[in-house]
Amino acid sequence: MLRVNDEHILTKVDYASYQDRVSQINQMIEENKGAGNDYTGWVKYPETFDKVEFEAIKKYAKQVRDNYEVLVVCGIGGSYLGARAALEAIKGLKSDDKLEIIFLGQTFSSDYVYDVLRYLENKNFAINVISKSGTTTETAIAFRLVKELLEKKVGKEAAKKAIFATTDASKGALRELSNKEGYVTFVLPSNIGGRYSVFTAVGLFPLACAGVDVDALMKGALQAEKDCKNPTIDANPAYKYAVLRDYFYRHNKPVEMFVSYEPRLTQLGEWFKQLFGESEGKEGKGLLPDSATFSTDLHSLGQYIQDGNKIMFESILYIKKPNHTVVIPHDDKDLDGLNYLEGKDLGFVNEKAFLGTLEAHTKTGNVPNIVIEVEKLDEYSLGYLFYFYMKTCAMSAYLLKVNPFNQPGVEVYKKNMFHLLGKKGY
Repeated sequence: MLRVNDEHILTKVDYASYQDRVSQINQMIEENKGAGNDYTGWVKYPETFDKVEFEAIKKYAKQVRDNYEVLVVCGIGGSYLGARAALEAIKGLKSDDKLEIIFLGQTFSSDYVYDVLRYLENKNFAINVISKSGTTTETAIAFRLVKELLEKKVGKEAAKKAIFATTDASKGALRELSNKEGYVTFVLPSNIGGRYSVFTAVGLFPLACAGVDVDALMKGALQAEKDCKNPTIDANPAYKYAVLRDYFYRHNKPVEMFVSYEPRLTQLGEWFKQLFGESEGKEGKGLLPDSATFSTDLHSLGQYIQDGNKIMFESILYIKKPNHTVVIPHDDKDLDGLNYLEGKDLGFVNEKAFLGTLEAHTKTGNVPNIVIEVEKLDEYSLGYLFYFYMKTCAMSAYLLKVNPFNQPGVEVYKKNMFHLLGKKGY
């Protein structure tokens, strides 16, 4: 299903020296005994998820697909990145699906919000607001605005039927509002943090609304759960990857560049950055996660990666079989000199770009490359990938001896912002 290829890392990693520590951490994760263990509900979630709610998610998703043109998803961070990454990975960047998904609540930009609100004025839309507390500032402002627009368009009673809330099971401002107004609600489990929540209703409801096969997604996650709890490094792709990341961190490679060769995976890179950056960046520790999409970014970052400061290693997510075929045609004049490629599929060209870049960056540029190989990109493999990265992240953070599940640094900007905005108590 997935292979962590370490043939291009330019060094020999002594996996055996990590084995005892990895086994101890694995036991700690599986037995729910590590730092932040009150947020490890995701570890066994592909096996233990609420099957009744899962069916309700699919039921109401069909209702949205049958009755609306647009679903507006209000959320920020883990409350939208996973769903957006999965949506683009599966549906592509030019989806012609009958239901459009728009994301709101991830920015304070008045121009962005204005553009979305203006666009929605002539659309029949529903809302999925996602917040455990209901008081996350970006999301709460967006929801207030879009709810007001919806109520003006269709009336308060019809609006209630078009609003779906994903929030805490029993407490918080959004739960209170949902109970009062009678919104359909889904639960964000209290023991799962936002960046680990893609397999909960946070990710599943908007994806099901978009026509993504969430059954296959969860089956892929379940297989990854089984594969990624083996304490033996050689038998566990997540732990092998975690050890490699830790090794490079401790050998003067403080930056990890997440690379794909598919534009539809660009948002997966954004999810990757949040997952690892927010989980590991504590106590003066942690790799800096960055991302790039090749071959596009070879024409911008490529020079730096090839010849710049040797502070990074690359982690390439390589999809071996594209989902579609595009053949390069013949041209009688051949002014662009491309007839040598006529009849070739673009997937073939993309593969050679990958292999040529891999050789250039490793053999000439001396940049270590980890290649994560996946046969094809579909819902099953994407579910596997999400879980694989989350399990890698937990192991990586524990190897650094930091809590993977909190984010104390994020609160600093919020306090400063609230003070400057004049919020009472700040």
